[in-house]
Amino acid sequence: MKNFKKGIVLVVLLLLNWCFYAQVNKQKWPEIINKSEPTWFATDEAKAIAENVLLYQRNIGGWPKNIQMQNPLSEVEKQKLIALKSDTKELTTDNKATTQEMLFLSKMYAQVKDERYKNAFLAGFDYLLKAQYANGGWPQFYPLKKGYYTHVTYNDDSMANILNVLKACVDKTGYYSIQPSEATLAKAKIAFDKGIDCIIKSQYKQNGVLTAWCAQHDEVTLLPANARAYELASLSGKESAKIVLLLMTIENPSPEVITAVNSAVTWFEKTKITDLREDRVAVPNSKIMEKVMVKDPNAEPLWARFMELEDNKPFFCDRDGIKKYSIAEIGQERRVGYSWYTNEPKEVLKKYVAWKKKRNF
Repeated sequence: MKNFKKGIVLVVLLLLNWCFYAQVNKQKWPEIINKSEPTWFATDEAKAIAENVLLYQRNIGGWPKNIQMQNPLSEVEKQKLIALKSDTKELTTDNKATTQEMLFLSKMYAQVKDERYKNAFLAGFDYLLKAQYANGGWPQFYPLKKGYYTHVTYNDDSMANILNVLKACVDKTGYYSIQPSEATLAKAKIAFDKGIDCIIKSQYKQNGVLTAWCAQHDEVTLLPANARAYELASLSGKESAKIVLLLMTIENPSPEVITAVNSAVTWFEKTKITDLREDRVAVPNSKIMEKVMVKDPNAEPLWARFMELEDNKPFFCDRDGIKKYSIAEIGQERRVGYSWYTNEPKEVLKKYVAWKKKRNF
């Protein structure tokens, strides 16, 4: 009878463990990092995921993107990852890769003092420093991948994410539980300042007036540059927002930083759309949710992701790279499968007043 009861308890524990793991598997990788309670990072489930994160990291310190790190790995898959350790292809900071894995390891180390977590975080930190261009920008992939990937990449907040990691460590905010050495922090301070300088120099002048930024800038000229066929050189309502939020965190901003922020905020005010909302409508006999833009005088402000360099006119592209001036004019695949509008600058405008007041501008 005693063994029977033990067996029942074991089955219940296994079922609870399975339910929890199944729940974790339903979440996306960034959600697990950002939404989990601090104590969760001490659990066996978190430790199992951490083993995957360590396996996916390459010897150079970076990670590939779009990996659901929480998914269980077979022994064959683990051996393949071990064999790839010295491979330097497809390592990136795009889509939050590398910086989000570093955050996860920091949260793990805060709960479990496993030196492997600390060493992997520090290797990631060194990777970020190595990947920087001499002009202060960062490419999308490092080592470099041929094509538009070599441009200085603000796309999907890649460079802003890197600079925020460096700044948090240099400023010793405690946001990361792992702190690089003083020698490394000195290098990080230089890298951060160079990054800010690159941002200042790449802010686009429209008819002599400073405005915002493109999602990517030529790594030599720092001028706006094309990426994919539907991502043409333009002023970005989305990527520019995180850049300005980053600039506003600088404690003693230079006159150049102050001018950059003020100019960008003026541009955000000028380009906001106040009479349009995005609706999603189910397509009959399909899993597709059609995207429809509806005129609404009471709509919350929106900004186009792509605006003409000459006059800020919003535009949209299909995979043929031909500009259209209405989202309805492009094919359904790109229309519903891409973020053409954003409300992110709203956060900039919200924080701008307090930023000016704090510094008596």
